[in-house]
Amino acid sequence: MAHLTAVWLAALLAPLLCIAVSPAEAAELALKRVVLSTGGVGYFEYEAQVEGDATLALEVPLDQVDDVLKSLAVYDAAGSAGEITLPGREPLTQSFADLPFDRAALQSEVALLNALQGAEIRVSAPKAIRGRLVHVDRETARDPGGFTETRARVSVMTTQGLQRFMLQDVEAIAFADAKLQSQVDTALQRIAAYRAAGRRELTFHLHGTGTRPVRVGYVVAMPLWKASYRLSLPADPKTATARLQGWAVLENFSGRAWEGVELTLLSGNPVTFRQALYQSYYVPRPVVPVESGSRVLPPPDSGTLSMVGGAAAGRDGPTRSMDFRGQRVNEEAASALKSRRDAVAAAAPAAPPLAQAPIEAAAAAEEATQIAFTAAYKVSVAAGQSLVLPLLDRELPMRRIDLYQPSVNLHHPLAAVELTNKSDTGLPPGVLTLYQQNAAAGALYLGDARLAALPAGDKRLLSYAVDNKVTIDRTTSERQPIIKATVADGLMRLNRMQRWTTEYRVKTSGSAAAHLLVEQPRRGEAKLTAPDPKSVELTPGAYRIPLALPASGEARLDVVEEQPIVEAIRLLDLDDNRLGVLVASTELDPQVRQALETLATRRKAVGHQRAALDRLKAQRAQLVDDQNRQRNNINTLRNEPTVYKRLLDKFNATESALDTVSVAMDKASDALTAAERELSSYIGALKL
Repeated sequence: MAHLTAVWLAALLAPLLCIAVSPAEAAELALKRVVLSTGGVGYFEYEAQVEGDATLALEVPLDQVDDVLKSLAVYDAAGSAGEITLPGREPLTQSFADLPFDRAALQSEVALLNALQGAEIRVSAPKAIRGRLVHVDRETARDPGGFTETRARVSVMTTQGLQRFMLQDVEAIAFADAKLQSQVDTALQRIAAYRAAGRRELTFHLHGTGTRPVRVGYVVAMPLWKASYRLSLPADPKTATARLQGWAVLENFSGRAWEGVELTLLSGNPVTFRQALYQSYYVPRPVVPVESGSRVLPPPDSGTLSMVGGAAAGRDGPTRSMDFRGQRVNEEAASALKSRRDAVAAAAPAAPPLAQAPIEAAAAAEEATQIAFTAAYKVSVAAGQSLVLPLLDRELPMRRIDLYQPSVNLHHPLAAVELTNKSDTGLPPGVLTLYQQNAAAGALYLGDARLAALPAGDKRLLSYAVDNKVTIDRTTSERQPIIKATVADGLMRLNRMQRWTTEYRVKTSGSAAAHLLVEQPRRGEAKLTAPDPKSVELTPGAYRIPLALPASGEARLDVVEEQPIVEAIRLLDLDDNRLGVLVASTELDPQVRQALETLATRRKAVGHQRAALDRLKAQRAQLVDDQNRQRNNINTLRNEPTVYKRLLDKFNATESALDTVSVAMDKASDALTAAERELSSYIGALKL
């Protein structure tokens, strides 16, 4: 078995050695530039010095071949690019199609020998045997000590007859047929090559003259880099700027080390996709985050627009007394605690203010659809390692503010910082940690915020904590007053104004913010009419209304939204109850109300006529019922003279009453028709 094992090892090592050695004429490509995008891709650029016609070799991971074939670009200023070759992708099972056994035969010596039954073999030691292989059987034997051992017994048909030996006792077995021995070696080589086929080598054929640099670049999938910010608020609340430092967090999962490369980070939203140019395509599935509790998570601010016509702005409303059923601040205890702290601070020597260490910021450039950050120095990152790279260091305008978003917290606003990007380039989105500089206690952690993409010249609100020192009570009422009423062609058109009034009552107990922004959800087509529209800003779904906060006390803000509603009513179909409500309304013009009163009088007269006619109809129906009953009785008692005569007299009296009622009904019907005609004529003639 030693000889067979040596053959297998040689077959395994041979393909690996062939893969490791590049062609003699191939120049070496060195990684020079890496560009990572927030689109989840990376651009890798290699460079080599070539002379004349040349061949370049580049090895890439198998799972990147699709992207490489899609995006590969060759740069040669003094030459031309020819064909690019790479090994095809062949299933391992296909590699055994021309062999007399399959891959399972190479799982063990027993499997291989049984797969080649009938082959001639040679055994050299401890006893020379030559013959054709019959079968290999496994046997389990127990030694005197009670231990069991599984061994393989080989049966060989020789010229002397059937001979048997234990496979574990021989030193080597060889196949007498050189072709069969070569086929076994070939199978082992193919397995070794397939195992090493996690990478593919691309060979570039270049044509040109002279010595020149050649670059090769491609775009492949890479983990997107993440921006992480630190915003340091100054100790002096009157300072109108804050220091923003940004860092980029990235990973080198490209499969090779980056040694002294030029690193550029792109922040944008490019269109990227994969295409199955070399392998099967799998549709990616979205990842759903795991719910982890009901912590407050304000949405990232996406900026605002100024109100344009017919909208509202914020203004300070009058204050009034109110009773909040929330937590109350013990103002006396708070004042005493502040006095003790001031005394301690006065007695202690002033500590030097803390300042963030400056960072080597990347060079930033604003492109058409993205922002490019290029590291200030060459970067080296081992394969599989992560890197935190300095990105930017800027002093930006800011102001402290409270933001009330009822969808986040119904009774308290969020403490926030309004950050204005007064720099030449935008800021990529990312998470942000806020610190408060404090000479006595050092930097204090305030909270975290989410920064949406911030273009140059724009501003964002960064909400980082709930401000429990400000309590807000909100109530909403709705009315639909009549603004105008017109009558023409038998129709009355009522122009109503649907009005929503939202009242905000605010109580503050020493909040750090001097201003409050109230986010009022927008109602479809409704227009904001109060307060003044000039200072109100718009978000995609809300108005943002400013309100000055008192240092301690109460404030009020009334927000009014209006939407016109037109209602058309056919006067002939107007029921009495609705007509009575309109007549009693003080919102209608007196002339319209007078016309409706006349209409009500005429409708009342018509109603009386209709009621009289209905009574006559009911009376006539009763008389007809009586007459039918009397007719039946007469027919039944015709042989009783006395009773018959009395019934006949009643029948005649009923007949006379029917004649009288019928005449009265005709008169009542004519009167109703005339009254309805007069009512219709009156309505048709109305024009107000």
